[in-house]
Amino acid sequence: MENKVIQIAIDGPSGAGKSTLAKYLAGKLGILYLDTGAMYRSFAYHAEQNGVSGSDDAAIVKLFDSFHLDFDKSKVLLNGKDITAQIRTPHMDKKVSEYAVNPLIRKHLVEMQRNIGSKQSIVMEGRDIGSVVLKDAPYKFYIDANLDERAKRRYLQNLEKNPDADYEYIKNDIIRRDKVDSQRTDSPLCVPLGAHVIDTSNISVDEVAEIIIGLIKSEE
Repeated sequence: MENKVIQIAIDGPSGAGKSTLAKYLAGKLGILYLDTGAMYRSFAYHAEQNGVSGSDDAAIVKLFDSFHLDFDKSKVLLNGKDITAQIRTPHMDKKVSEYAVNPLIRKHLVEMQRNIGSKQSIVMEGRDIGSVVLKDAPYKFYIDANLDERAKRRYLQNLEKNPDADYEYIKNDIIRRDKVDSQRTDSPLCVPLGAHVIDTSNISVDEVAEIIIGLIKSEE
């Protein structure tokens, strides 16, 4: 893979470990990691800060001009301001779906994602990467895990920031998000054509990364 431009698309449901895996894999390969979920969260945060709902198309289009996003290592910068913590709250966990289902927002962010992914080797993760954003990517992976494991992982993540995190609430919210993501009319969550499906329920991030690297090498 050395000196070769590659695109790695990682998809999967909420709590499957996509972000952790994608960051780890990108670091191991020495290439860019793009968290598309953070982009949707950032837009939802931006819209909410401006009093714009996910169904107000006219106002949403106007917001595009004032939505400038940058990634600085692990930080997400909106118009130069660090909003990393603000977009990773239980409130935004629930709120982001309201905006992510809007076709105008998805179209705008997909264009941003494709532009970034066309310029350099990248690991991109989300819910429609292999099926829509980078549908011609040579390396596609669908990461999944059973519901209890996904809820446990998200619970432990939230517990670090909120000692009052509620496991059952988080589990029910994952069920809700699965339904919204898989049933939306625009770019629903699905296993992309040609993707390798990996169940991460009982294996470590390092083990999943090694599986992916092995599959990529075998397809060279």
